[in-house]
Amino acid sequence: MTLGMLCGVILPLLILVAAVASAVRGVDAMDAVSHGAMTGLKVAAGILPGLVGLLVGVYMLRASGLLAVFSDGAGRLLSRVGLPGEIAPLLVVRPFSGSGAIATAAELMETHGPDSLVGRLAAVILGSSETTLYTANVCLNAAGVRRSRWALPVAMVTELAACGASAAAVLLMWG
Repeated sequence: MTLGMLCGVILPLLILVAAVASAVRGVDAMDAVSHGAMTGLKVAAGILPGLVGLLVGVYMLRASGLLAVFSDGAGRLLSRVGLPGEIAPLLVVRPFSGSGAIATAAELMETHGPDSLVGRLAAVILGSSETTLYTANVCLNAAGVRRSRWALPVAMVTELAACGASAAAVLLMWG
């Protein structure tokens, strides 16, 4: 069986397993699906204001030129520790925006090549880090947390650690 055929079988199989399990347990499957959809809509409505605020903030940083200033400063700092400063925009954008980070990494790879040190760093950092502020916003709002206290600073430290470990691994293998 090929992978394509397997993928075409998995979803119907999961639906069949869920239907059989609900029948065996005596659960009204339609009621459970409706309840899950309502819960999902409530969560989406709860996190929407935070997401809109985060996206507006990112676009304001970009439009004001402050994001470029942060990238330039980070680039100089990276150069001092032996990393190419060209990856600084990726490190600045990644915690805020996944699509922005992908676009930045694609631009870096187009400019420097995917097999260059910059291209490899971009690929590994993109794969080993997270849109930390976006994810924290979604998780904290979904859980109803109003005072995050140490959650965001710890999340940003782990983001920095992931990027640092990625850079160290790339430099160790290809540096």
